[in-house]
Amino acid sequence: MSSVKIPAADPKVTPAQLREVGLFGALSDDFLEHLAGTLSVQRYTVGDVIFREGDPAREMYVVLDGEIEVLKKSRRGRETRVAILGPNDCFGEMSIIDMQPRSATVRAVGSSRLLRISTEEMDALYRHDLKSYTLIVLNIARDLSRRLRVADGLLADFTMNVLDEYATSASGKAS
Repeated sequence: MSSVKIPAADPKVTPAQLREVGLFGALSDDFLEHLAGTLSVQRYTVGDVIFREGDPAREMYVVLDGEIEVLKKSRRGRETRVAILGPNDCFGEMSIIDMQPRSATVRAVGSSRLLRISTEEMDALYRHDLKSYTLIVLNIARDLSRRLRVADGLLADFTMNVLDEYATSASGKAS
């Protein structure tokens, strides 16, 4: 298994690139210009681990290009892919909200460029422009809410499948 890699630095992101990311929706051109000059872009290659489940959480990321996979360990210790993320998708945003250890491992599927946003940078954004900071946090909350709704649907489907299988196997044994 790959260890967490120190990424290669990359040129800054442009305000036009930021405008494409839902996380930055409704932000002013001036604020996007400020962000573009503040945030760093990092490069990863296939197999590079961005972070591991259980690691301290100090930043979130936006996929500028490439693909990232999200892996979650079962209680038995087996890793399962739970998501593939692509351009303009965010991950690690729970670190901005709750500052708990990482809930999953994230790894590059191919060459990828990621925009890194640290908790310190979020604090600086809060001090720089409270309205824009609030919009970013609201966009994070919307994304987390959307993901929770999807997870609720998947859990309901899974539960029904298990119950259906149990009922089918129980009725087959009764015959």
